[in-house]
Amino acid sequence: MSALDHLQAALAPHEGLTIAVSGGIDSMVLAHVAHAALPGARMAHAVSPAVPPAATERVRAHATREGWRLDLVDAGEFGDPRYRENPANRCYFCKLNLYSTVAALAEGPVASGTNSDDLGDFRPGLRAAEEYRVIHPYVDAGLGKTDIYALARELGLADLAELPAQPCLASRGETGIRIAAEDLDFVDRVEGALHARLGTGAVLRWIPMAEDFTLDLTDLDSLLTERTKVLAFTHQSNVLGTVNPVGRLVEAARSVGALTVLDAAQSAPHMPFDLAALGVDFAALS
Repeated sequence: MSALDHLQAALAPHEGLTIAVSGGIDSMVLAHVAHAALPGARMAHAVSPAVPPAATERVRAHATREGWRLDLVDAGEFGDPRYRENPANRCYFCKLNLYSTVAALAEGPVASGTNSDDLGDFRPGLRAAEEYRVIHPYVDAGLGKTDIYALARELGLADLAELPAQPCLASRGETGIRIAAEDLDFVDRVEGALHARLGTGAVLRWIPMAEDFTLDLTDLDSLLTERTKVLAFTHQSNVLGTVNPVGRLVEAARSVGALTVLDAAQSAPHMPFDLAALGVDFAALS
């Protein structure tokens, strides 16, 4: 049996199924297969500050094109102070709100896009899924991430087959830093700007380290070309304590029209920090 056959067999017993569709490749491919295999299958998508607007538009577009029965819902996680406090098990509270909302409108079982590869990760949301008896068809079919990408290609879903992993926007924040909708909107806009700048098929290069653990800038000018879109670097190493020459790096990046992204998480709290003087395009700190 093919991967598609295994997935269809896992879905077959579940009449009245509702798929919790995030807009990522896993749940989107599952929705396509369920729509074809189970007449009456329903899709539910949570619209939230933690969900990139592009993901919502992707769900809407596929639903319109394929004729899905789609419900857009507010899962209400931002009304839950336990979620907004951003503890280590934040995903549990997120999924708890999501599955309670979706289960209330479902006519049968609720399914997620969890796949076999996810089972080895720390995923508190799986506990919420267990509490609401959410089924995981990919797991039942023994399918992992590679299989899902292959399914997307087999089904002619070119846009999904090229889609990178897309965790929710709240995952960008460090545990313990309170989640605010306006912060997530900022994150989404920055990531959108970088994606527009980078496009797809980006090649990653790195600056080597010298024997004294500083950056070896000998070949910097040859590493950066007119094709370089972004130069990202730390200000101060949290392991070595070395401070990188921000001015030199910014100058080199600007000479080829590249954006600069500075990781200042270690430097900002421990040394004089003048963001304007550093001259970078983007900086991240906590």
